[in-house]
Amino acid sequence: MLLGRTKSRVRFHDAPPKFSCSSFKDIHILLSDDDGGDTLASPRRLSICHRTRSSVKSLIRSLSHLPSFLENAAAAAVAAEEQKEEELRPEIRIPGAEATIVIYFTSLRVVRSTFEDCKAVRTILRAFRVPIDERDLSMDGRFTEELQEILGLTEKSKLMLPRVFIGGRYIGGAEEVRCLHETGELKKYMERLPRAALGTCDTCGGYGFILCIDCDGSRKCYNEKAGFRCCTLCNENGLIRCPSCSSAPL
Repeated sequence: MLLGRTKSRVRFHDAPPKFSCSSFKDIHILLSDDDGGDTLASPRRLSICHRTRSSVKSLIRSLSHLPSFLENAAAAAVAAEEQKEEELRPEIRIPGAEATIVIYFTSLRVVRSTFEDCKAVRTILRAFRVPIDERDLSMDGRFTEELQEILGLTEKSKLMLPRVFIGGRYIGGAEEVRCLHETGELKKYMERLPRAALGTCDTCGGYGFILCIDCDGSRKCYNEKAGFRCCTLCNENGLIRCPSCSSAPL
């Protein structure tokens, strides 16, 4: 017996099919008419965002180094200006000291930093075995007036020690001597000077001063006609420069 065909009552909708399989998720989103849903970001958008973030990070890093760059530039400009002023400044020299080193220093420990600088500079210079004229301002006050006159300073100006002259030419203080010694330039200056004799002066023991031969350090001399008078040969400490020492005045 043959069965007749029955008309199906199933209704077909025009809506796009929904796939439960995860592999067709992207196709389902593309076929959807809802623009408000989440869409997959394209790889191109990701790369653009990545490049933008990298550019921002690079800009931030460059800006973070900007203050140090400006500080270095300012320091270089100041150094160039100081060098230019140094070149325009007239050269300071001591006449008659072309064959020796003249160092003005102090042996007092009143200011520890100054004493340490003077000690360090003397140690550096003595290692080259060249003639050195050491002028201790604490032993003879006339050295203070002499140095102020050479440098063109007034009596009220603050005098920084030590001060070094090589071959009669003014070099500077402790910082300049250390810098020249570290770079090897100081050795070139010493090559122009004669070699000094080894050993210590038997007369003064290397101090460069002896007691006054007229007053024996008392600073008072007796005369039968005028009585006691102040000694004019020695300094305020009753000392005179050693005549046989290599550090005696030239």
